[in-house]
Amino acid sequence: MKNFVIAIDGPAGAGKSTVAKIIASKLGFLYVDTGAMYRALTLKAIKEHLPFANEQKLIEMARETEIELCQKDDKYGVILDKKIVTDEIRTEEVSKATHFIASILPIREILWKMQRGYRKKHNIVMEGRDIGSKVFPDAQLKVFLDAGVKERAKRRYLQLKEMGVEGNIKEIEKEIELRDRKDRQRSISPLIKLPDAIYIDTTDLTIPQVVDKILSLLPVENLPAKTEK
Repeated sequence: MKNFVIAIDGPAGAGKSTVAKIIASKLGFLYVDTGAMYRALTLKAIKEHLPFANEQKLIEMARETEIELCQKDDKYGVILDKKIVTDEIRTEEVSKATHFIASILPIREILWKMQRGYRKKHNIVMEGRDIGSKVFPDAQLKVFLDAGVKERAKRRYLQLKEMGVEGNIKEIEKEIELRDRKDRQRSISPLIKLPDAIYIDTTDLTIPQVVDKILSLLPVENLPAKTEK
């Protein structure tokens, strides 16, 4: 029997990362943030001054890049070519440019292969695009989290504030609307809700409420034992 996979998708700011981490911790599953992998590649492209219009150079860069998602207890980190970049990949510069990397199919295929490798050793909670459609179409549970734009902008504003960055909530709202439009309209892996995914609107829900909703969807009697991280 294949290891258990919970696939969580949805637009930016819907609470995917926070919810996925809590669920993984409660179940003893490995948490995998696929968006962090695209952000890591974006950060590397920026640092190496690679033009985002040069797809071939970006693909070559991706093939030569090592990305590791580390986890110790409930602490999560991202290691890019042996260097910890957990905070660096969350800057606005990286956020605004990640869609360039994410729109290149050969790069997505490189990362899909990395992502599939996690299931060989772990039961996983994986959040991000393509999980339920391309990476693990046989995932035992697929969830699509959503929230209103204003609520997602407020969440991003508070997240930046915690990082010591002062943002403009109106500008953040505009950026989220633009990102949503790009994500939904792009030809490669657009933002869509799969027919077999459970839709949850998180606008008026607390994080614990969202977690409880997802946990209630699990076939508890059939869940596998906890795996070592």
